[in-house]
Amino acid sequence: MKRETVGKVSSDLIVKAPETRSPIELEREMQKEYMKNVLECIDAHKKMFDSDFYVVVITKREPLMPNVLRNYFMARLSCPTPDYDQSVYKYNRSSQSIDYIWTIPSRETSHHLKENAMYVAHEESDLLNFVLEFADGTLYKLAKKLNGEAIDSPIITQ
Repeated sequence: MKRETVGKVSSDLIVKAPETRSPIELEREMQKEYMKNVLECIDAHKKMFDSDFYVVVITKREPLMPNVLRNYFMARLSCPTPDYDQSVYKYNRSSQSIDYIWTIPSRETSHHLKENAMYVAHEESDLLNFVLEFADGTLYKLAKKLNGEAIDSPIITQ
């Protein structure tokens, strides 16, 4: 069976009429797949790491296909430096639990949320909080603390 390329699907979707399914329903479907990938990343890296580790999800927009977003799931032993288009989870080996640390949206979305903080919907208040903590260096300090590093070192500006 021959599969269509992402480029073909992307161009077809640009021309196609909008979906009749609600955005909430579409978001729920995408979230199921997203969490499945987070769990698969954890399962794959539990065999490699014998301690707690972090799952980092990087979201990238395809330059030539603006309606295509890809998530890349990777694991590492240290908490990453906060950055745009990034979500971070911590896997605790002893309790076998997953802690959600943060999500920082794209630069444009972050600036939009900051500039319109008074008008942000209640459902997006957590995301706004992450953006504000990213902007003021709080997430950077958290990453350093989680890595056991000195917090008083200079903050890298965005």
